[in-house]
Order: sequence, then C-alpha cells, then structure tokens
Amino acid sequence: MNTLNKIKRTGPVLFSEYEKGSAVKKVLEMEREDILFEIKDSGLKGRGGAGFPVSTKWMITAAANADKKFIVCNADEGEPGTFKDRVLLLEYPELVFEGMIIAGYTIGAKEGIVYLRAEYSYMLEFLENFLEEMRKQNLLGKNICGKGFDFDIFIRLGSGAYVCGEETALIESLEGHRGEPRNRPPFPVNTGYLGFPTAVNNVETLASVPNIINKGGEWYHKHGTDKSTGSKLFSVSGDCKYPGVYELPWGTTLNEIINITGAEDTKAIQVGGASGICLPATEFGRKLSYEDISTGGSIMIFNKSRNMLEVLKNFMEFFVEESCGQCTPCRIGNVKLLEGVEMIEKNEYTIEYIEKLKELGRTMQVASKCGLGQSSPNPFISILENFKDEIFNNKPVLN
Repeated sequence: MNTLNKIKRTGPVLFSEYEKGSAVKKVLEMEREDILFEIKDSGLKGRGGAGFPVSTKWMITAAANADKKFIVCNADEGEPGTFKDRVLLLEYPELVFEGMIIAGYTIGAKEGIVYLRAEYSYMLEFLENFLEEMRKQNLLGKNICGKGFDFDIFIRLGSGAYVCGEETALIESLEGHRGEPRNRPPFPVNTGYLGFPTAVNNVETLASVPNIINKGGEWYHKHGTDKSTGSKLFSVSGDCKYPGVYELPWGTTLNEIINITGAEDTKAIQVGGASGICLPATEFGRKLSYEDISTGGSIMIFNKSRNMLEVLKNFMEFFVEESCGQCTPCRIGNVKLLEGVEMIEKNEYTIEYIEKLKELGRTMQVASKCGLGQSSPNPFISILENFKDEIFNNKPVLN
C-alpha cells in the first residue's frame, strides 16, 4: 500500500488492537450520562481544527427536545495538505462507524450520515459493503446487539466545495441546497439537518471514541498535554523523505516532526493547511497543541529551494476560487489580497499599501461569516511577516 495510505505508529497507538464491536456492546450497557462524563473526563476535543469539546456538543444535543436527532460525520476533508481522514476510513472504518453509533446512542439519534468528500467517491462501494457487514453482525440497524437500540448509517457524497467543510454549509448541502454557511445562532445542536438537533463531528474525532469507551477517559487524558489530551493524526507532505500520516501525542514540536520525517534544509512549515499559519525556522521549537499551535492535522514542509511568495500566491488563488461569495469581507477581501501578492511579484507596490492589506486581512478574520474568510488571511499575514526579508529584500518599492 502507498505510504500515504498507512498510519505511521510513532506515538501512542490509539487506532490499533481494537476488537470490532467491543465498544458498542459496552456502551449499550451504560447510562447515557455516564458516557457523557467519560467523554468529558477524556478531554476529547474536535479534531477537525476548531477544538470544541466533544462532551459539550453531545450534552447540548442530548438535552434538546425534538422528535428526531442526527449525528453527522464530516468526511469532506477539503483542506489542502490533509489526508488523514481518508486513511482512517480505509484502514479503520469500524472505529469511525462505531464512534457514530456511540454518539447516536448518547444523544438519542436513530440515524447517522457520513458526508463523504466527492473526490473520495472511489471509497463508496467499500464503505457501503462494510456497513452492510455491520448490519449482518447486528451492530447496525434494528435492535442493535439485542439491546433495543435502533440506529443506522447512510453515506452521502459532497459536491466538491471547500466551504462545505464548515458544518452549517455541509448541512445546507445535505439538504440539497447550495453549500453556504448559515447565520448562527441557531446552532446545529439545536437546529441542524432538516431543522432537527444535529451533532457534526470530524472523522478522527469519532474514531477516537471507541477506545475512550473501552479504556476510559482517564487513560486517554494521560496522553498529550493537560489542555490537549490524547494523540493526533498529522498529514505530513512536502519536502521530506517520509511523507504520510503520523499518529503523535499532542505537544509534539515542529522540530520533532522534521526529525521523524527526514526533512532537510527546512525553511518553513505551513501548519493547518492552506488556511493555517506559515512558520520560520526560529519557531520550530513550538508545540502542536491547542494552547500553542492548533491544527486540524495538515503539515506542509518547505525547504530552502522554495520561493515563499510563490507559495503564498498558490494559497490565495485557492481561496479566491473557493470562496462561496456570500459575505463581502471574504468575497472581495481575498481578491484584494491576491492582487497584493501579484503587485509584489511585479514590484508595483508600496510597503504602506501592503500594510493596509494586512489590516484588511485582520478585519476579514473577525468580520467574515464563516471559517473560510476568517482563516484565509492567515497565510498572507504570516508569510509576509515571517519571510519579509526574502520577499521584500533588494526589490524596488514604488513611492
């Protein structure tokens, strides 16, 4: 199998040695309140990048008074440089699906939906067959394990839009509408899919749940840091000898990533995909954690041969293309930031104007409607600030 399709077990092994169905059978003997407290004790936070406490999301959804509730697995994985969820779905689908069953049981849902990235359509038959096998084993469907709990999982393909990684845009897409973020409040935990309470969780988040149920929240909390518990999957790509998906404890430094992946002459590391921040060598001692550098899992390594202005232009072209155009800060702001990059390329800029564009980027971070516009200025600001000597040195500046 291709190296990018295997998890490199260099940290605490949370995704192996799991007996299929064991967590589901255990959880159906538990009270829902006890499940929620176990998840709370684990400190598990959303692995998609936002880091929202899973127990809080599930508690609010469980407390909502409604005829129907839904659990949605966000498998859109559209962030450039991220491919960990793909690996989980191919290698450990039982963990993902059983995490959904446990979530459904906990919040009182009878249906789960996997929103699968359109580019992952080649997985569809494999995943559908896996779900059918689970039904035959009485782990899905009616009266699961003879405990009176009904729950089933269905897969829906996305439409290839980056913005649908945002949970409310994803729900809009599921309902057959154009993928655009909703105004919040109300939040999906109260008014989600088809107007019913909905818990939306990332693939990796759900895959973490079965082992927490089997081994306990306290066990999970021992890994990582105090505020960033457990392990994390990192999709590492770029200028390194050993790219791939690595399972490492939270608190791992960028220098450790460089050593593990065999990277040499590293100039920069983009943490968090295209929408993340780009850090220079002076900051490689920083830790990957919610209290330092938070990330959904993408790590892009650039060596000294790379032109950082070209890297930035590539990112900004992506955001101009992927903006849904719904809100003005994102729709116009990204175009202006790209124009600024092109002005630097042509040496047709002033430092004062570039500083104004940075201020525009900071305004976008607070004024944009969803995470796309709030995060798209990150590479513009971080690359121009952290690599200004390379980008602006010895270039004529128009006055």
